Amino acid sequence: MGFTIGGIREMRPGARRRGRTWECAVVAEFTGLWGWAVLPGARAITGSCSCGRPDCPAPGAHPLDLAPVIPAGAAPDEVHEVWSGFPGATALLLAGAAFDVIEVGESAGRRALVRLERMGLPLGPVALTPGGRAQFFVAPGAAAELPRLLYRMGWDGADLGLRGLGPGDHLTAPPFDRGGRGPVRWLRAPDLDSAAHPPEARLLLGTLAYMAHRTPLPS
Repeated sequence: MGFTIGGIREMRPGARRRGRTWECAVVAEFTGLWGWAVLPGARAITGSCSCGRPDCPAPGAHPLDLAPVIPAGAAPDEVHEVWSGFPGATALLLAGAAFDVIEVGESAGRRALVRLERMGLPLGPVALTPGGRAQFFVAPGAAAELPRLLYRMGWDGADLGLRGLGPGDHLTAPPFDRGGRGPVRWLRAPDLDSAAHPPEARLLLGTLAYMAHRTPLPS
């Protein structure tokens, strides 16, 4: 099974009907190429959750009970063995080990990404959720340090809509569906360097905070 060095291509609906082969290939790329741990997660099904709980608080957006973590570095055969036991699962990436995430509103995130690229600053992958949140992959430890970093930059009292994801948190992996609202997409796809060495949060946070401050939060 080969890997796509340029990143995971988004799957069109027709491709998703071909079975679980593409899912195993995508998950194997996450674990074997990018070095990220993956956890099988629930999917939303016509307004309910595949976990079967009628009162599920997060339909299609949480780990499946008893699902094992597929560790970073797992080979395609190992991925297939685990994934075959959870048909229809979505792939969740685990924050806190290889990366943390700084999450911001989509409009602010898009503007910040353009400015950061123009400034030539190091960037990691950036994902976009169907709920309108841009997720910037940064070095581990950022989620715990976020309040202190915002305080030092003078942004601690501002309503920026920034959120850190770290140990114990997970995010839906592109191009899997998030809560029945559609697929998560890459705004900036991973590559070998940015996946293994995401940037320190302090390098991006000033621009993210400024753009979030300048962009009205959705009502």
